[in-house]
Amino acid sequence: MTHDQLVAFEAIVANGTFRGAAERLNKSQSAVSHAIAALEAELGITLLSREGYRPRLTPEGEVFFRETSRVLHQFRALRATAVRLAAAEEPEIRLAITATLPMTRLLPVLAEIGRRFPATNLRLATETMGGPFGRLTEGRADLALATLDGVAVDAVEARAIAEVTILPVAAPRLAGDLAAGVLSIAGLHGYPQIVVAGTGGPRHEQSRDLLAGAQRWTVSDFAAKREVILAGLGWGGLPDHLIAADLAAGRLVVLEIDGFPPRRSLIHAIRRRDAPPGPVASELWTLLTSVPPG
Repeated sequence: MTHDQLVAFEAIVANGTFRGAAERLNKSQSAVSHAIAALEAELGITLLSREGYRPRLTPEGEVFFRETSRVLHQFRALRATAVRLAAAEEPEIRLAITATLPMTRLLPVLAEIGRRFPATNLRLATETMGGPFGRLTEGRADLALATLDGVAVDAVEARAIAEVTILPVAAPRLAGDLAAGVLSIAGLHGYPQIVVAGTGGPRHEQSRDLLAGAQRWTVSDFAAKREVILAGLGWGGLPDHLIAADLAAGRLVVLEIDGFPPRRSLIHAIRRRDAPPGPVASELWTLLTSVPPG
């Protein structure tokens, strides 16, 4: 029994045909068929029924496939460990960061990474909505710091590192025009809702916290959104840490809206399971995830 035979068996089950497995493995169909035949002969059992158009697992094959998947997962994890141990320090680490992350959570970690690895450059990209995860899945980031909204969690490892609350706010001049007490969503329709455009493409545009049918002004970042709201031109949700001073000074007030409460979000450090990190990325992950979110 060889590793190549197990990989061929896994590929047939995953792709449904010998041809599909051959294309996935970049081998000839005859080579894949020979590998499975040799494996079955060695084991003394039939793993795949070939009676129909597509090969199907036999009862014995189903049991053997479960163990094959477990063994291959362990083998890949072992190989990833070996790659990590043999790797030199990365010349650059790329972080994709949600714009709602409090930078005070990140900066001490970056300072420590800079001290320990002076030869490694850091590249930070601030994104909104699904932008950080998009960069990660496309291979344009080594690590994403974002919420898990829309994330395929089976493909990644994620640890919560920070908590942020999005507060619906307005300038006092606009808030003074609104009815006192708890506001209805209908009562806000006459005032523009200020939203930030997503950077993750159409699949990750903002879809929550939006008032259906309301006038909407879209800006490119939270700094612009804050300025527009401070000017009394509309209302919208802003991260609590970004507007703490504005709330304390009375430049902004929190709106109490029926059915539209402040939203608490957990921000996670996210990395791909199929991309083994180098020593710098591993240390960055350890530093980020060693402190509970708060």
